[in-house]
Amino acid sequence: MTVGRGPAARRWRYLRAVACVTAVLVSGLLGGALVKPRPGLAQTALTQTAVELELVLAVDASSSVDQAEFVLQMQGFARAFRDPDVLAALRAVNGVAVMLMQWASTSRQSVVVPWTLLRGEADAHEFAAALASAPRQVRAGGTSIAAALDAGYAALAGNAYLGRRQVIDLSGDGRANMGARPSRARDRIAATGATINGLAILNEEPALDRYYVDYVIGGPRAFLITAVDYESFAQAIKRKLIREITGAQMVQAPGGPAGADAPRTESSRRFAAPAMGPVAPPAHVH
Repeated sequence: MTVGRGPAARRWRYLRAVACVTAVLVSGLLGGALVKPRPGLAQTALTQTAVELELVLAVDASSSVDQAEFVLQMQGFARAFRDPDVLAALRAVNGVAVMLMQWASTSRQSVVVPWTLLRGEADAHEFAAALASAPRQVRAGGTSIAAALDAGYAALAGNAYLGRRQVIDLSGDGRANMGARPSRARDRIAATGATINGLAILNEEPALDRYYVDYVIGGPRAFLITAVDYESFAQAIKRKLIREITGAQMVQAPGGPAGADAPRTESSRRFAAPAMGPVAPPAHVH
């Protein structure tokens, strides 16, 4: 079989590279919910719906996240998908396919809101309602960022959509403390052309943004946004979604890393205007 270029071909190469990981996710961790049998590249491409963006929202639900913080995350996502600026971004593109999963340890990832196609305001409001009412299915466990990333890419590789861009949007408040190195999963996924963006919540680890830049985010136009606490999460995720939906690049300060694929960082405090700057050191708003 000859494999060319483009999203479908990149997915095929990735699936071959992590066949064992995907098999475990399908049969055990995710109960077969994420990856479906693929009859072949040509047939699959013909049966998929073309969209601008495939977006996996990967939400930290590990033991470090208490119930109040978890609710703030989910309500922040719901509020963002009702926001007029996010709705305007959705209207400007050719559809966004989005799903939400919760993650924690190597054996705990769960799809909570399945793939949903957003083409306008009504779709976005329906998705927001599903987010607001979604239960916490992962209630404890360590932090395996690599397992979360592999599960996120399995979701991208096995859905019914063919996006011009594929993004995993991973949010969390701590470093990996179990499983494979996040950078290994990051590098495999970035090599397919997919992007991993991060939202680091700094309430427990003030230097978590540096860790995310070094070991988590990657791929075309990857960027990181930080929130100093869970109360500022909603505003941070709103800005993040707008960038991901539109594909807009962040402003890079003079002297920062060059190139379209250089990671960008943005810091956020509640009610504060965003500040943007070079990756080293990450910018913060005071």
